[in-house]
Amino acid sequence: MTQTMRAVEITKPGGPDVLKIAERPVPQPGPGQVLLKVAYAGVNRPDALQRAGSYAPPPGASDLPGLEASGEVVALGEGVTGLGLGDQVCALLPGGGYAEYVVTPAAHCLPVPDGLDLKQAACLPETYFTVWTNVFLRGNLQAGERFLVHGGSSGIGTTAIQLAHHFGARVFATAGSADKCKVCVDLGAEKAINYREEDFVEVLRAEGGANLILDMVGGDYLPRNVKALADDGRLVQIAFLQGPKVELNFAQVMMRRLTITGSTLRPQSDLAKARIADDLRARVWPLLAAGRIAPVMDSEYPLAEAAAAHARMETSGHIGKIVLKVA
Repeated sequence: MTQTMRAVEITKPGGPDVLKIAERPVPQPGPGQVLLKVAYAGVNRPDALQRAGSYAPPPGASDLPGLEASGEVVALGEGVTGLGLGDQVCALLPGGGYAEYVVTPAAHCLPVPDGLDLKQAACLPETYFTVWTNVFLRGNLQAGERFLVHGGSSGIGTTAIQLAHHFGARVFATAGSADKCKVCVDLGAEKAINYREEDFVEVLRAEGGANLILDMVGGDYLPRNVKALADDGRLVQIAFLQGPKVELNFAQVMMRRLTITGSTLRPQSDLAKARIADDLRARVWPLLAAGRIAPVMDSEYPLAEAAAAHARMETSGHIGKIVLKVA
C-alpha cells in the first residue's frame, strides 16, 4: 500500500478557497479501528463550520474535514471483528473524510445497503445518524404526531421527511422555493411551506401545533418555533444558521409544558455512536435495501474541487446531498 495520499487541507480559517489539495501520510488504524480506501466523501455543514474556524475537531481526530465516507476496508486494527478486508462500507467519521484513506472505529461502519452504490452510501452516515438521534431518540416522534422540519430540501430535511413519513407521522416542511417545496411533498410531506410566502407558525397553529420541530436555522426561528408548537410539544435544535442567541419568553415554555433540547453528533462518545449505528442497522437499513427510502442526491465534485462543493452548499441552492468523488 502507498505510504502517502491526496487530501484536502484547511490552510487557514476562511471561505471555500482555503481548501487545498495536499499530500499526507496514510493514517494507520488503532485498536478497534479500520482503514478505509475512500470512494466518496459526503459534504456537510459542519465541514464548512470547521473550515471557517468555528468547529474544532475533537481531541485525537484528524484535522482534515469530512465526517462521512464510503469505500473499501483495506486494513484492520487490533481487536476488530465483524469486518473483513475488501468489505464495502459507509462510515461515520471523527474527521478526515476528504482524503484517499481514512481511519474510523469499526463500530461506526455500516454495510452499503442492497441496491445502493458507493456514491449513494456516502450520503448516509452523518445524515441518518443525526436524524435518527434527534427525531426518534431525543425527539421521540410517534405515529400520528405532527412533525415540522425546517430546511426540508437539505440532506437532513429530505432524510427526516422520509423517515418520519414512513413511521407514520404527519410531516410538514419549510423550504425556500416552489421546486424545493415540491421535492418535500414528493418525499412524503403533507404540506411544504414556502417560507418566503407563508408563515409556518400560522400554518402549524391552524393544524393544532407541531408536536415536534427539528430546527437547524436558529435566530428568530426560536421564538417562532415556540409559538408553532402544540402544548407539550418538543423542539430539537441541531444547528444555528442564523445564530444561537435570541430573546425567548420562557413563561410560554413553562405554561405550555414545552421541551427544548438539542444535540451535536461529533463530540458524542464512540460508544454512543456505535449504539446509534446498531439502531440504524436494525431499523433503517432494511428500509434502504427495500427501496422504501433513499438518499436524495444533488451534485458530485472531484476531490480537488472541494472548494466548489462548499461554495455550492453555502448558496443553499442544493437539494439533497453533495459528494466528493475520491477514487
